[in-house]
Order: sequence, then C-alpha cells, then structure tokens
Amino acid sequence: MKRLTALMALTLVLVLGLSVAQAATNKLDEIKQRGTLVAGVKDATPPFGYVDENKQLVGFEPDLLKYIADKMGVKLELKPVTSSTRIPMLTQGSVDMVAATMTHQLQRDDVIDFSITYFMDGQSLLVKKGSGVKSVADLADKKVSTSKGSTSEKNVKEAQPKCNVLSFDDYPQAFLALKQGKVEAMTTDATILIGQKSKDDNPDQWELVGGFFSDEPYGMGIPEDQSKLRDFVNAALMDCWRTGTYKKIYDKWFGADTKFHIPLVWKMELWP
Repeated sequence: MKRLTALMALTLVLVLGLSVAQAATNKLDEIKQRGTLVAGVKDATPPFGYVDENKQLVGFEPDLLKYIADKMGVKLELKPVTSSTRIPMLTQGSVDMVAATMTHQLQRDDVIDFSITYFMDGQSLLVKKGSGVKSVADLADKKVSTSKGSTSEKNVKEAQPKCNVLSFDDYPQAFLALKQGKVEAMTTDATILIGQKSKDDNPDQWELVGGFFSDEPYGMGIPEDQSKLRDFVNAALMDCWRTGTYKKIYDKWFGADTKFHIPLVWKMELWP
C-alpha cells in the first residue's frame, strides 16, 4: 500500500509539473483566444510612444506592435508604462509584452525574456548650448538627470563615477530638471534625447554632445518561459524587415522629413 501511495504521489507530481509546463507555454494561445494583444509602451517618449493631439497613443513602437498583432489576427490594446514599471507590469501579467525603449541586458534576462533587437541606439548627453559640457568626462562633480529604472543610471556612473545622478519617474521630468537648471545635463539614449529636444518650445537652445558612450540594443520584453510567444514575435519582426514594412514604419517616425531624423544604418538579425 505504501508503494502504491508513493507511486500515486509521484504520478500526481508529474501530472502537476506537466500542467504547469503546458500553462507556461500557452501565452500565445491565450492572446489569440482573447482576441487582443495587450502591450506596454511609453506614452511620453516621442517618437517611440506618446499621446498625440487627438489623445491617441502613437509612435514607432505602437506601429511595430500593430504589425505583430495583425500577424496574430488580434486587436491591439496599449497600456502606458515607464522605465521603472515596464518589467513589473510584464511579470505581474498586466501586459502580455512590452515595447518601451528597453535595452536588452543580461541581468534583465534573469526576470524576463527578450525578442531580437528591433532598434539600435546609444547613450548620449543633452545640454544647454554654451554650458561647457562637451562629453561625459565633463560631468565630474556635476548633476545629471535621467529616468528611474533605465540602463542610463548605471551607464553614466560607470562612465563618470564622480557625477551625481538624479533619477525621475520619466524623461519629461528629467528634461524639466535640465530646463530649470537643477542639473547640468540629461542623459539617456540619443533618440530619446532628440525627442525631448524636438518637442521643446525652444529646441535650438539644446544640443546633444559627447557622441555615444554605450550601446543600447532595444528588445521587446516577453514573459519568462514563453517560447511560443517569443518565437512568434521574432518571426513577425523578421518578416516586417524582409517585406520592407519596417523601413516604412521607420521612415514615418525617423525619416528625413521628420524632426527626429536618424539614418537607418543598422540591420536586423535575420534567421534563415
């Protein structure tokens, strides 16, 4: 009887383990059955994601997510996230995935999974013209602003250990600190800095300096152990690139006719 009880217990453990494993791979099916992909995006980081004059959440990342949702055959629902809330919202299940200017870092792989790189950037500095700050080396004993939960906090301290980093809930607040003279520079990815500068009433009084002092490959955040969803997203991104749709979306937000112009010089990783 004891052997039979032990065998039954072992069988129950195996069945429960299999059920958990199956549940962990069904996020893609869950999204399709629901009929809606719920994705987290920035709402104050043009041109990646922001609220336009019609109160709509638009941008480069929403357009990429729309392409992925269309490939799934579902609707797209967008939820605002910040640098500090995007991973918690993903791990807690508030969103199915995240496309929110998030750099793929090895330490983040301990908590979530990532898609292939869909945008390549680098960290830089935004300063007031004539400030005397020309590079990260000039930030010794100076204050610099950025966003909480971003890679920028760590990167700038590694590049200039003597700087004083002030972190804010999101980039508009970090830029406001620069405008109010509370910091000598704002730092984050160059395209985000360009976005903040471009939407200012007096953009010509601000300038990017110092070039890149880090590499920032953006990946879409996927819940841990959701290989079916990750594989689908990767395939959709590669298809978006191969068909030329990525280039159209990119040019819409970063093309020569926009105020966020950045030439497309990198290439997406494509699998055979």
